[in-house]
Amino acid sequence: MKIEYIYHSGFTVETDNYFLVFDYYKGKLNLKENRKIIVFSSHGHGDHFNAEVLEWKKEIQNIQYVLSSDIKVEPDSNIHLMEPYESLKIYDVSIHSFGSTDIGLSFLVNVDGKNIFFAGDLNWWLWPEDTEEEKETMERDLKEEIEKIKKYDIDIGFFPVDPRLRENYSLGGKYFIEQVKPKYFVPIHFWNKFSTTKAFAQNIKDPDTKIIEIYRENQIVEI
Repeated sequence: MKIEYIYHSGFTVETDNYFLVFDYYKGKLNLKENRKIIVFSSHGHGDHFNAEVLEWKKEIQNIQYVLSSDIKVEPDSNIHLMEPYESLKIYDVSIHSFGSTDIGLSFLVNVDGKNIFFAGDLNWWLWPEDTEEEKETMERDLKEEIEKIKKYDIDIGFFPVDPRLRENYSLGGKYFIEQVKPKYFVPIHFWNKFSTTKAFAQNIKDPDTKIIEIYRENQIVEI
């Protein structure tokens, strides 16, 4: 598989037969029209969804969309809306939705024999100004969601490492790695603060997971 970082949480994954686009909202993107294209948007926040992606279907016939139901568009033969804990099959790609600790969804995608988990805004959002009750609720909600995911063998896990959380930026990613043990961990939601992905890769060590450091836009990683 070939993974390309676009911007923030925007990534593409190219496999033998498919070209997947996750949470694109801006950046340089070259759609591979020699593959079947599936575009995922985990929720409608402006840093995860840009309505311009829907314009692509005017030019590309073999494109499908999998969107969280909070995104207000009309479903059609190309556009599929999902709630948490639903399953969908497009071509021979199996998609299962999980919840989030913000809004929208996270996705488990089985494509060409590999399991990809894309977290969207599922994270341990522990802000310095949070009350004790808010902190306890966030921890409980994140751990309950991870418990549902950990039964699956994940080849690639995309998960937030948001620098705005300051010293707590690695909390959710570390827990995800400890519990889910993906073969590869790809940081998302870091606003081009590449030093955050470097720090995470240096500080979080697990023998079962290789952490990918992202250091520039349109960086390509082959797995």
